[in-house]
Amino acid sequence: MLTRWVGRVHLKSAVSSTQCSRRRCCTARTEGLDQVRALLQLCTDRHFIAHGESNRELFLCGCSCSYGPLGVELRSNVLQQWWRAVTGSTAQVWGIQTLSSSQQRDACGPRLVEFEHLQQMLMQSDVSREQLVQELQRSPSVRRNLLQGALQQFVPSLELVNRRLPFGLAETGLCFQPSERSGCSAEVTQTSLVWFCSPRSSSQWLDHWARQRLKWWRKFALSPSDFSSSEVPEGELEEAASRGVKILYNFPWGPESLETLWCRGDAELLHTHGAVRSKLQYRDGRKSVPHVVSVGGNIDRGMMAFLSNSFQQLKSEEGKKKLQQRKVLKLHPVLAPVKVAVDIGRGPTVELRQVCDGLLQEFLEANISAWPGYRETLSTSMEQLNAKYDEMGVLFTVVISENTLESGLLQVRSRDTTIRETMHISEIKNFLSRYISAANNF
Repeated sequence: MLTRWVGRVHLKSAVSSTQCSRRRCCTARTEGLDQVRALLQLCTDRHFIAHGESNRELFLCGCSCSYGPLGVELRSNVLQQWWRAVTGSTAQVWGIQTLSSSQQRDACGPRLVEFEHLQQMLMQSDVSREQLVQELQRSPSVRRNLLQGALQQFVPSLELVNRRLPFGLAETGLCFQPSERSGCSAEVTQTSLVWFCSPRSSSQWLDHWARQRLKWWRKFALSPSDFSSSEVPEGELEEAASRGVKILYNFPWGPESLETLWCRGDAELLHTHGAVRSKLQYRDGRKSVPHVVSVGGNIDRGMMAFLSNSFQQLKSEEGKKKLQQRKVLKLHPVLAPVKVAVDIGRGPTVELRQVCDGLLQEFLEANISAWPGYRETLSTSMEQLNAKYDEMGVLFTVVISENTLESGLLQVRSRDTTIRETMHISEIKNFLSRYISAANNF
């Protein structure tokens, strides 16, 4: 994906009357490419993703990769907010959990096969192609999406709601999808909401969930206009779908889908349950089979979207002529992996560390993720620490100093404004809790 885009960036444009406009376009794309490279380097340096070119490429392609500590925390926060938004938006959505592999003989898709066992079969001269295929078919298949699990759990869930519609089943988990480049399957962290409703209301429910999902993505964005929705053209509809809507993010290389919503009708539900209409019918007096509206998302690509959207390279002037570039991840307060960093200034080290230990424990008890910067042994200036915390997306930096021991006052620096304020140590926990809560409710 990025390789193809880079290739376009470096193509020489023909000399013509439109050369100036093409040069401006090329310049914009080159700047976008530099932005992507800087972001990927930051994600590696600050332990959002693990080192390695192949790992970066997986992340850039919207696949699950080896995440570092901050990446794991960010993904956890995104999944948590997705879950709250979907299951908390109505009383009729419940969570389910299904197996990532299936023993069904007719299931298609990638298979789990022991390499040594397959190697032994290939080395046997008397094994025919048909026998090899049968052996592979006996191996469990891994899921490509979360839709099938919800369709299978529809009947017991229908009994749970006394056979009344509408209701939904939500799930998150790893799936395996074919890679565009290698053809091999890659892991993807998916989200799924499968909404069961009456046939006459399915299109309206699709519009409802499309509005809700776009609103959710924009809520956590620094630049909401980069997120948009688009109707799927008729020629690109899935086989079972009558309508589709995509939630898109405008990456530097172009728009890509974060979530896709489909009006799927009743065909897949009937096929899953052997076309036995009687056990699928709900209470409306018409003996109808529900229609399915599905919402499937890619959280790995969503994380890349939030990181790209929040990444800024700002120029700041320090001193008379010293111009520096400041990199900062302005992640939404709810999504930021670390809310506050705790460091020490000048003063008796042992006493200051004891105060930091107590403050850190308060933050942890209040479920405020904190970074114990005061435990680092390397001598680092506050300017270097601030630069590091800005790249980590840390909301606030708290500095405990000798003044704190005397008066209880500490320094608090904001990531977004870089302003330093003085606050009493007894107020900092409530201040952070109120700040995060207000940002979540905005």
